Amino acid sequence: MTESLVALRDVSKSVRLPDDSMLQILRGVDLEVAAGDHVSIVGRSGSGKTTLLNILGLLDAPTEGEVLVGGESTARLGAGALDRLRGRQVGFVFQQFNLLAGRSALDNVIVPLSYATGAYFWQRKQLATEMLERVGLGHRLTSTPDQLSGGEQQRVAIARALVRKPRLILADEPTGALDLDTGATIMSLLDEVAAESGAALVTITHDLHVAARARRHYRLDAGVLQVADLDRAFAASTLAGGEGLA
Repeated sequence: MTESLVALRDVSKSVRLPDDSMLQILRGVDLEVAAGDHVSIVGRSGSGKTTLLNILGLLDAPTEGEVLVGGESTARLGAGALDRLRGRQVGFVFQQFNLLAGRSALDNVIVPLSYATGAYFWQRKQLATEMLERVGLGHRLTSTPDQLSGGEQQRVAIARALVRKPRLILADEPTGALDLDTGATIMSLLDEVAAESGAALVTITHDLHVAARARRHYRLDAGVLQVADLDRAFAASTLAGGEGLA
């Protein structure tokens, strides 16, 4: 049986608004992600996709329900324990890259290793260099973000996310700021690196073509997660004259 990395059990999330009313973001979400899995979650803007990703990545906690990592509940873990668990297990790839301005590509990839221990810390420059070479940027080690194209910046962001060899890669609209060709190249790179390391990849997207690359497909609508029929979604999108979800 494939090992479960993270599981959500009947997870709901709500926040209190300034007028004291409650906004329900997620409703009774059940999801299990195993080692080597590739899952896509599609949904329109405001459907709760990023909130779901943050809960999967232990950046946020549910209002109700339970998050399990390796079969163990995270409910009673303190902030420090959650930080350490997230640092060991999870790598994030964001749409807007979130690179440090004025710092080299190498420095950006070293950042997560600066908080590591053992070999990951002492060999941080070598590990970061190797990961940048792995994503095809061995010749851009000293380049700063403003000297890199959008696709190159995303490659740096991927290298930074993967340099600690996380078991779970969470990608939030990873191609949203890129043109179609560059986006396809970035997704191929993510797929390849995840497959080589045996990591699970969860992609949050509104782009049906990106979603279709996954082996399991879900749709989030008004906070409710359901298995997605991408063939039907493509047909509806074509009729509407688009290629994704607004």
